[in-house]
Amino acid sequence: MFREVEHKAVPGFTALIILIAASLLGGYALQNAIVTQSVPAMVGYGLLDLVVLIAWGGLFMVNPNQAKVLLLFGRYVGSAKTQGLNWANPFFTKRPISLRVRNFETAKLKVNDRNSNPVEIAAIVVWQVVDSAEAMFEVDNYENYVHVQSESALRNLASQYPYDAHQEGEKSLATHTAEIAERLQHEIQDRLAKAGVAVREARFSHLAYSPEIAGVMLRRQQANAIIAARQRIVEGAVGMVEMALDNLSKRGIVQLDEERKATMVSNLLVVLCSEQATQPVVNTGTLYR
Repeated sequence: MFREVEHKAVPGFTALIILIAASLLGGYALQNAIVTQSVPAMVGYGLLDLVVLIAWGGLFMVNPNQAKVLLLFGRYVGSAKTQGLNWANPFFTKRPISLRVRNFETAKLKVNDRNSNPVEIAAIVVWQVVDSAEAMFEVDNYENYVHVQSESALRNLASQYPYDAHQEGEKSLATHTAEIAERLQHEIQDRLAKAGVAVREARFSHLAYSPEIAGVMLRRQQANAIIAARQRIVEGAVGMVEMALDNLSKRGIVQLDEERKATMVSNLLVVLCSEQATQPVVNTGTLYR
C-alpha cells in the first residue's frame, strides 16, 4: 500500500546559482590545467566538470496544482509539490501528475430500474487526485479507473430505485434526484479510495425512460396525474358539502330529511366535480309528489 510522502526538494534558484558558479570555476580550472599540461589536474577537473554537468539534470519545474512523483531506480522516494524551480537528485525519475479538479460525463447508460423498466441515465463526476503515490502506483491508469468505476456505481445505484414514485414517501430517481446523487457520490468515492482520488461532486446529467417504452410510460404518468387530481377534487368537494350541511343545520335555515340531504349532496357533488359548467334547473315541485 503506497502512501504519499512529500519530498522537500532544494530551491531551484539556489541550486542554479551554485551550478553556474561550479561550472564557471570548473571550466576555468580545467582550462588552466590544459595550459599547464598537468595530466592529474586535467583528469580531476574533468571529472568535476562531468559531475557538475550531471547535476544540471536535477533541475525540474513544478507547475501550480501539480506534483512530481520521484523514483530512484524503481523505488518511490516522495512527491515534490513546491511550485516553481526545484532541484533533486539527478538520478531521480520525475513523473508529473496533475492535482487539478477535473470532471467528466459518463455515457448514456441503459439500465433497468428497480421495477425492471429500462431507463437511460448519465452523470457528471467531479474528481481530484489527492494522493499522488496511490494514483500512480495502486492502479494501472487512474483516469480510466475513475471512468469505469463511476459508470459501474451509476449502474448499480440506478437499479436500486424506481424511475417514478408510485407510493407516498417512496424514493425515486425522478423525484429525489439530489438525495440519490449524494449517495452516488459516496458510492463512487468508496470505489476510488484506493486510487488516491477524491470525488468532489456527482450529479445526474440525463434521466429518461428508454425510447421503446417512453410513450407508454408518458401515458401512465398522465393517468396517474389525472387520478391524483380527481382524488383531490373529490376530497375537496366532500369537505365543502359537509361544511354546507353543517352550516345549514347550525343556523336553522332549513330542516332537511335524509332524502333531501341525499339530493342536495348529489347536486353539489355534480356541480363541484364536473369539468364543465353546469346548467341550473329550478325545481318548482316537491319531492313527495
